[in-house]
Amino acid sequence: MTRKQRRLTLIGIAGLVLAVAVGLILTALNDRIVFFRSPAEVAEMKVPPGTRFRLGGLVENASVERATGQQVSFRVTDGNKSIAVRYTGLLPDLFREGQGVVCEGTLQGDGSFVADTVLAKHDENYMPREVQDALKKQGHWQGDAKGEAKPK
Repeated sequence: MTRKQRRLTLIGIAGLVLAVAVGLILTALNDRIVFFRSPAEVAEMKVPPGTRFRLGGLVENASVERATGQQVSFRVTDGNKSIAVRYTGLLPDLFREGQGVVCEGTLQGDGSFVADTVLAKHDENYMPREVQDALKKQGHWQGDAKGEAKPK
């Protein structure tokens, strides 16, 4: 084998090892990747029960019900569809009806969503980019005079 052939063989083996390593990393991370969806997207896509994802939208007015302990149920809406959410734990201080929220958890067989994490906006102008985009797409978002977007 000439020197050039040995070098090309070594480069080829290194490339193959790198491709296998990237494939293994992506396979391992596949279970950890969490996608964002709005209630309308969940209904359209017919997301199978047990799927882990982020559900985002607005907390529907008059939907928050607090049970004993730290159990809370509420509905998340994008203006077209809404999904019932159950959560056990402390809610963020800024969580309230009519405000933007992102819940991370799993969809149940009955169509409800069990959240293990609830994120609320941190000031009057902030909302996660994915929630803004989904609300804009549904026609429930408008901008103010400063160019900042606010929910309708």
